[in-house]
Amino acid sequence: MTTPLVKDRIYRSPQALIGGVLLLAIVGWLGIDALLRGHGHTPWLALAALILLVPLVVAFTLRPAVFAGEDRLRVRNPFRVITLPWGEIAALRSGYSNEVIVKSGAKYQLWAIPVSLRSRKKAARRQTKAESDAQGGRTGSTGRVFGGLREPSGAAGPLRAETDKIMDDLRQLLEQRGEAESAQGEVTVRWAYEVAAPAIAGAVLLVILLAIG
Repeated sequence: MTTPLVKDRIYRSPQALIGGVLLLAIVGWLGIDALLRGHGHTPWLALAALILLVPLVVAFTLRPAVFAGEDRLRVRNPFRVITLPWGEIAALRSGYSNEVIVKSGAKYQLWAIPVSLRSRKKAARRQTKAESDAQGGRTGSTGRVFGGLREPSGAAGPLRAETDKIMDDLRQLLEQRGEAESAQGEVTVRWAYEVAAPAIAGAVLLVILLAIG
């Protein structure tokens, strides 16, 4: 059995997972309470709201993930799954959101790797402080001194936000595997009907119930 050149990696947002679980708990508690204790149309409204909200919460919090393998990058967004062979990826771009750009010009957002401007600013402040401390503790060209311990020059790289580090890892994989023969192919996009259909059904049912009063 051939050992893969690149170990599969999965990237998800811990904050989104925690937020999703909490939201599901709140929605479930309120919805079930209304189903059991409500009167008249209230239980039906609660049921429709649950059918609408639960898939949406799952779609935007628990579902997003990025799977980086030896031959392809698979992006699972709220309502789509995009499979991108490394050979078809032109660039991985970070701005106000993290995106993958394919050679055809299409762009796909990486929902599972959100940009945190706050984390970037925090990392920049830490980097500035680290450089200032390094200049204050430098002795000749031997390195940096922290608490009496000398760190060799160049041992530590620039401090970056966690999602920016992840994008750096993905860019490194793109450089390593972009030209590989097994990493060529077509970009495929599959819609997540299993998520969209229940949400649409819940929305339709909710509108009907509200209309009939």
